[in-house]
Amino acid sequence: MVIKVFLASSSGSTAIKKKQQDVVAFLEALKVDYTQLDIACNEENRMWMRQNVPEEKKPANGIPLPPQIFNEESYCGDYETFFDAKEDNSVYSFLGLPPPPGSKEAVKAEEEQIVENGTHPEETNAEGNPDDSIEVPVEERNGDAHGKAEQVHAADEEEEGEGGGEEEEGEAAGETADDEATEEDTAGDEAPVEETAEVSEDTEAHAEEEEQEEADDDREEAE
Repeated sequence: MVIKVFLASSSGSTAIKKKQQDVVAFLEALKVDYTQLDIACNEENRMWMRQNVPEEKKPANGIPLPPQIFNEESYCGDYETFFDAKEDNSVYSFLGLPPPPGSKEAVKAEEEQIVENGTHPEETNAEGNPDDSIEVPVEERNGDAHGKAEQVHAADEEEEGEGGGEEEEGEAAGETADDEATEEDTAGDEAPVEETAEVSEDTEAHAEEEEQEEADDDREEAE
């Protein structure tokens, strides 16, 4: 991009000459590449300048006066707007050029970005493009995987515990059923013993009665 400065080398106005010298000196101090285009000795330059200055930037008579500044075909401004940009440390923005690192304008742009976004440009770049050279501990890299493995292991143990509980309940139920069956068998075995005992008692009572009757008969005979 080439900065074009339209000026009049043979102007009779002291004010215009001073303004032109001020613009050129400041561009040279900033080491900005620019080209001087004389409208006093070149009618083509004069016509091009008049045609490309926006209508709203022209004075009341419609004839813009030098110096007029362009960036290639893009209009930058006249001396007044250039002076305002110089006072505001925004000449590079005025010219449509990126400010060099470390310049007042670059520092100002960074401060404005911090105010708007709340972060420093370098911090933003660090977040967007992390340094791959920084090694991450193995524990941190494998932390997620290790945590998931522990969760799976805990779930397996929980399932095994539930399955073991069901098996123990089944075994306990089986043992209870076996005990009940054993008690029933035992009860069945005890019943005949009770019946036998009752038969023996009846037999003894009958024998006693017979002995008593025999004794009575013997007494009667003796009498």
